[in-house]
Amino acid sequence: MLEAVGLFVFGLVLLALGGDSIVKGASGLALRIGASPFVAGLLLVAFGTSLPELAVNLQAIMRGQGALALGNAVGSNVVNFGLTLGAAAVAAPLLVRWRALSPLLLVLLAGTLALIVLGLDGRLTRIEGVGLIVAFVAVVAFAMARTRRESPEVQGAIAAFAETRTDLTLNVLRFVIAAVLLYFGSKLVVGSAPDIGQALGMTPLVTGLLPVAIGTALPEMAAAVAAARRGRGDMVVGHVIGSSLFNLLVIVGGMAVIHGALPIPASFVRYELPAAGVFALMMIPMLRGDLRISRKEGAVMLLALLVWIVFELLMLQR
Repeated sequence: MLEAVGLFVFGLVLLALGGDSIVKGASGLALRIGASPFVAGLLLVAFGTSLPELAVNLQAIMRGQGALALGNAVGSNVVNFGLTLGAAAVAAPLLVRWRALSPLLLVLLAGTLALIVLGLDGRLTRIEGVGLIVAFVAVVAFAMARTRRESPEVQGAIAAFAETRTDLTLNVLRFVIAAVLLYFGSKLVVGSAPDIGQALGMTPLVTGLLPVAIGTALPEMAAAVAAARRGRGDMVVGHVIGSSLFNLLVIVGGMAVIHGALPIPASFVRYELPAAGVFALMMIPMLRGDLRISRKEGAVMLLALLVWIVFELLMLQR
């Protein structure tokens, strides 16, 4: 057990380093080939922080651990809102000026509901998976068009996110290092997580939902707290919503495309997917009010996450 925990933690460190390296490399290469800082920044906000989760899920799929991958994909959405957003808002209230985030949140809720409906028959087909991926492409296109009408301050903040050195050799090296770190990090996490889950009496699905999803979110939470303290609330909320859309539409959809027919457990449709929807739903009154997520609202998100974790652990006893 101790050895598995050590390997798991070391794998998380490698994933964090690899995720940071690939974001910087992607920014530099995008700017190098002529992409505007605004477009590069928007794409990185949309799914840059989800790349460690993607690496873990690809590794899990290659090892035949689809349940762990599915749990991680949707568990990451719950953790995005409950832990990342909650901790950031507690650290410093989040002022959200990015108006396009509200419709994107509605898309996330619609996507969660659609996945619940599609999963009622116990599987997600390849065609349905392709549909989810196409929906994500449409969402990114919508976000680009809508965000171009945002205030200069918001556009400037998004563009600043992509600022980095554009040296070709440096950024290719960043990509190579990132690929190595993500590969070995995901290999260690996926290899050790089942042993930890088994020792704790968890099913593979719950192992992905709790230890893996929470573990891979910790670096993102730390970055979100730092961004909140610098007054970058737009980036924090944009990361959370964009990452959740990527997890739901691309990672789950991609798993269905790879598998041909992705098994969806009945309990997953009944409990975990609705929980992810509830966490996203909690954001609506926050974004429709004064566009400010207060410390108290952040604490509510953290408390809700704790309740969800306790619920999942109690369900194991049944």
